Amino acid sequence: MKTIKYSKQREAIRAFLCGNRSHPTADEVYEAIRRQFPNISLGTVYRNLNLLSECGDIRKLSYTAGPDHFDYDTSDHYHFVCRDCGRVYDMPSICLPELNREAGAEAPGVIDSHELVFYGICRDCLAKGEKKASGE
Repeated sequence: MKTIKYSKQREAIRAFLCGNRSHPTADEVYEAIRRQFPNISLGTVYRNLNLLSECGDIRKLSYTAGPDHFDYDTSDHYHFVCRDCGRVYDMPSICLPELNREAGAEAPGVIDSHELVFYGICRDCLAKGEKKASGE
């Protein structure tokens, strides 16, 4: 892993992500960090998010046609992506480490990890759809 020089802005980005389980986009991180660093640029936020991702400190989630999302939790877990609102949810309780071994029997090489993403409609969007259908 690459060693990176200390930066107050980067540490603020890391701290924001650590305390945020909503998988924010770079724009959402920018809006939050700007309160602490009013002169920070969106480009600086993007560069730091990409650097933290390259170093393995965070995960960059590119699951939708929309913007990337960022996850502080780098442990093995799956995600659910809402097709309506684009929100990304953690699904930690169902991780299947044995999947690597089972898939490895058919793989053209050695499997050491995997990612699994579920797509659907989240409860909030389903509830909004029910309200629209009932005329509320």
